[in-house]
Amino acid sequence: MAWMRRVFFACGIAAAAALPAAAQQSAAAEPSPALSLIFENDVFFNEDRDYTNGIELTYTTRPSQNVDAMVSLARALPLFADHGLVRTSYSLGQSIFTPKHTELAVPLPTERPYAGYLYATLGLIEANPDRLDQLSVQIGVVGPMALAKESQDWVHSIIDDTKPKGWHYQLHNEPAFNVTYDRSMKLIPPQSLLGLVLDVEPHFGGAVGTVYDYANAGAMVRLGFNLPDDFGPPRIEPNLPGTSYFEPNGGFSLYAFAGVDGRAVARNIFLDGNTWRDSPSVDKYWAVGDLTLGAAMTLSGVRVAFTHVFRTREYKTQDKSSQFGAVNVSFRL
Repeated sequence: MAWMRRVFFACGIAAAAALPAAAQQSAAAEPSPALSLIFENDVFFNEDRDYTNGIELTYTTRPSQNVDAMVSLARALPLFADHGLVRTSYSLGQSIFTPKHTELAVPLPTERPYAGYLYATLGLIEANPDRLDQLSVQIGVVGPMALAKESQDWVHSIIDDTKPKGWHYQLHNEPAFNVTYDRSMKLIPPQSLLGLVLDVEPHFGGAVGTVYDYANAGAMVRLGFNLPDDFGPPRIEPNLPGTSYFEPNGGFSLYAFAGVDGRAVARNIFLDGNTWRDSPSVDKYWAVGDLTLGAAMTLSGVRVAFTHVFRTREYKTQDKSSQFGAVNVSFRL
């Protein structure tokens, strides 16, 4: 299958680049901190429309590196367990959205508006053997200050591609704030199946703020050998939850995964337009679903993953569903 060839091609390239760092990793008694990079783009499938690019860099602490107040907060929150390993994460990211016909100087009103989002995220993570709770607080900016036009023009100049012409009509500058919560569970913990290891991880959660308001639920299945101690690779929200950190169970690990996530969406600023000013907008669907397929492998202190995301239509004048690829490389430090 074509998507599987892309999976192993992307994983192989990233792993080859990461191996020198992996060789320097040493085992530690305490879970390690991690540095994770996510790159999402529809160029993997020869498209340049809708959600067209996302990049996010995350540092996740080891449990002993937490500020005491973060641990106290995790113990006090009703959605978190009263025990488990607590970690803190710090992220920087940018997301870019464009209409289908980027060659037009004046975008069609029936297509998604141009928009950029630049953000920083503080996350609180509590892990138990059969449960993962994640709470994140995100602040950022939507609009020209997000530098989406400059980022996309720079990339298109490198690959000698035509630059989109309608960025003058992007959403206006607006401060952004969002709170997101996800819980993942090991409904079926890792167990042997036909000589491999399988686990099943349902999840639920939601988000509230000026960027997204939604409730979501879904599940992921992993099948492979020597599964690391994690809940799958991370993706940029909104998407299936995962973990930027991982704990290898020794040696080489390889697994395939498949997942679904359904969202009931009350607000999406990238479709609804600016909160306090008139701006381009489209009529969104309140129900959106993702199907994800992918593979991940770990070797010593490096995990490499590729995810193919199929997303249902998000607004009523969208002519078809969308798809994009996500590459994640995580390092244990």
